[in-house]
Amino acid sequence: MNVILLKSYDQWLDAKRVRLSDRRAEHIRKVLRSQQGDTLRVGLLDGQLGTGRIEAIDGQAVLMSVQLADPPPPRHRFDLVLALPRPKMLRRILRTVAEFGVGHLHLVQTARVDKSYWQSPLLADVQVDDALQMGMERSRDTIKPQVHRHRLFRPFVEDRLMGICAGRSCWIAHPDGPVGLNEVSSHPAVVMIGPEGGFVPFELKLAEQMGARRVQLGSRILSVDTALTTALAQAL
Repeated sequence: MNVILLKSYDQWLDAKRVRLSDRRAEHIRKVLRSQQGDTLRVGLLDGQLGTGRIEAIDGQAVLMSVQLADPPPPRHRFDLVLALPRPKMLRRILRTVAEFGVGHLHLVQTARVDKSYWQSPLLADVQVDDALQMGMERSRDTIKPQVHRHRLFRPFVEDRLMGICAGRSCWIAHPDGPVGLNEVSSHPAVVMIGPEGGFVPFELKLAEQMGARRVQLGSRILSVDTALTTALAQAL
């Protein structure tokens, strides 16, 4: 935890003092081993970064006085359209997306995605927010990526994709792409990444009809989580 994330609904004693009594307080006591008078890096969810000075600490809670004046880090240049991954991979992917500072993640159904994945409890809002927060705490960020769910591929591509791209380039990762993503990664864009096994021909054709262009991530076939990390790392 490289930043203590505060929320507007925490126990604020006044505008600049907050009392924490959950896992954040336990982390401050047991992991950081902080004491009264110590200063920690803090940030307000969806707000600014700054410092928190410990005024009191015991086995029940931590009381801090907070100064927030620094802007959060800039957003990543890419927004993502990602075929809904297997549940056991989802939490890790959400953390990665938050660590890279992605603004929007669109999870979509594709032909090779098992529809039962949508029933995973890991897709519940509270579970998604928890995974995103872990990534934000690791990367010292306060802005939570927006996660959108789309259960039908064709309506998403036909009705939403062009609006999501909003004048930006739209790249679809595919092994036979004529250029590498690293060659075109200097500008904001939307990157589409398929499931294990990739997009089927119909999906590729439909996305290309709506303006997406093929791009490759290298000569090797990558797993979904590796492909996502590879794509995001090329535009840091």
